[in-house]
Amino acid sequence: MRKTKLRRFCFLAPFWLNLQKYQFSMRIDILTVVPELLDSPLSHSIVGRARKKGLVEIHVHNLREFGIGPRKNVDDYSYGGDAGMVMMVEPVFKMIEALKKERDYDEVIYMSPDGEILDQAISNELSLKQNIIILCGHYKGIDHRIREHLVTREISVGNYVVSGGEIPAALLADSIVRLIPGALTDETSALSDSFQDGLLSPPVYTRPAEFNGWKVPDVLLSGNPKLIREWQDAQALERTKLLRPELLENE
Repeated sequence: MRKTKLRRFCFLAPFWLNLQKYQFSMRIDILTVVPELLDSPLSHSIVGRARKKGLVEIHVHNLREFGIGPRKNVDDYSYGGDAGMVMMVEPVFKMIEALKKERDYDEVIYMSPDGEILDQAISNELSLKQNIIILCGHYKGIDHRIREHLVTREISVGNYVVSGGEIPAALLADSIVRLIPGALTDETSALSDSFQDGLLSPPVYTRPAEFNGWKVPDVLLSGNPKLIREWQDAQALERTKLLRPELLENE
């Protein structure tokens, strides 16, 4: 067995074995001031099918339900006079408090540009949780007391700023849900994705075997599983060296 193949097995086996033990329905509660932004990405494709199968419950909550005053305000000017509005602590506190009266939560996650960068290992870990709250920031951000006293984990989708945490929250939810047993038609498919073993995936091809003079590599048509696996391992390693060498720095 090649070193890469052995390393892949050692890397994936603990996660795969743990995943098979968890056959519950996960619940994800997403808190936002713009719930409409989450309608489409959470209702279609793999996530949508997982919800229909009862593998995951995803509930999107409008923070304005706990807004302040007749206009249900959820934001106010920042102390210190900086530009931009800040989400207030009270609506967030009241909504999280109401949810926690119904069940225990494993994590209260804030989608933040200065949080830990989302990677496959984090998605793997969170896919084993049962109840998760995801808080979407908006405007200039959230009152820091929310982060100090209510949030248990902060996650970023990259070193850039977007208009709000809704799209990052949808991305995080998708990366988690697709790992739940039964979400994919072939449950082992997710384990061959890029980053599951610390490498990029090898190239993939489908029919026809030749198009416009462009041919599928002969080894993939050979019908020899051993040669195919060796080719895939070599390609995964080579592509990672070429495109994402930083993934190999700790090897």
